[in-house]
Amino acid sequence: MVISRRWAVFLTAVGVWTWVIWPRFGLAIWQDDRSFAEGRPTSFLLIHAVLIGASLLIGTTVGVLGVKAWRKS
Repeated sequence: MVISRRWAVFLTAVGVWTWVIWPRFGLAIWQDDRSFAEGRPTSFLLIHAVLIGASLLIGTTVGVLGVKAWRKS
């Protein structure tokens, strides 16, 4: 399958956007009062950590595909 340069730019931008947004959101979750109870992480923190990790993994994959598509086109 051939991906156009326009789509390659879009995919790369999505990957970059993911790395701009999710770490900031992770910091906000970390600092939230609901993240720790008695010094231990709560399910609120753990669930959000999994969601953030999955989003970063997907975003990285999409970004890498965009860069590879750009190089091949």
